[in-house]
Amino acid sequence: MSTYVEDKRKVTTRRLFEMKQRGEKISMLTAYDYSMAKLIDEAGMDVILVGDSASNVMAGNVTTLPMTLDQMIYHGKSVMRAVKRALVVVDMPFGTYQGNSKEALSSAIRIMKETHADCVKLEGGSEVRESIERILCAGIPVMGHLGLTPQSINKFGSYTVRAREEAEAKKLVEDAKLLEEIGCFAIVLEKIPAELAARVVKEVSVPIIGIGAGGGVDGQVLVMHDMLGINKGFSPRFLRRYADLSTIITDAVAKYIEDVKTADFPNEKEQY
Repeated sequence: MSTYVEDKRKVTTRRLFEMKQRGEKISMLTAYDYSMAKLIDEAGMDVILVGDSASNVMAGNVTTLPMTLDQMIYHGKSVMRAVKRALVVVDMPFGTYQGNSKEALSSAIRIMKETHADCVKLEGGSEVRESIERILCAGIPVMGHLGLTPQSINKFGSYTVRAREEAEAKKLVEDAKLLEEIGCFAIVLEKIPAELAARVVKEVSVPIIGIGAGGGVDGQVLVMHDMLGINKGFSPRFLRRYADLSTIITDAVAKYIEDVKTADFPNEKEQY
């Protein structure tokens, strides 16, 4: 059991800022269903992300693009029923905020009203400024996301490290400052050089959560299925596997099949 469950207070956007101020690292992990969210929350996780990565790990899609608003709301509801302590962030899926700020607000309101989540996350900087501002004006907290933004994968053409070139790095820093200026409470930086991420941390005051952005950020986020070894087909450099559930589950299921086939299960003690 984690030692970080002694503080039972609900994690809020304000508490994340306080954690950054005192140098306490922020832990963040994805969850998409009640059972796993309950375990993750009870372990002491600070932030749970209901990510559109559900498109990949739950639905088997190649990208996050097929995820719909209704599907994100379903997953958000499931997670919120389990969580007592962690701050819960729900991703706004592709097509619900780009290019139409009124639709962005409508989508964010649906997420908040129907899931009871704490806040939303969306990808992009200056390109989606109007949508973010409109959502914030409704009193909905927004977490930003810069660097490798998976919803833009067709524009990038690959999942390679972003912002290696000077022009893109400069824009990323400018976008981070912009997101802070307009009111985002935190920013995720995905798959960018560690030195650049550390620079962003110094130049903005809001918490910076990294995934493949080095150790100089204020916190880390991983996809649950990746770090627990359920999904073995994804092995980037930044991923540390904390378990091998793929092998454990496969072996357990194989043993169950064997016991059923040989009539070993159920035994006399497992019957009424």
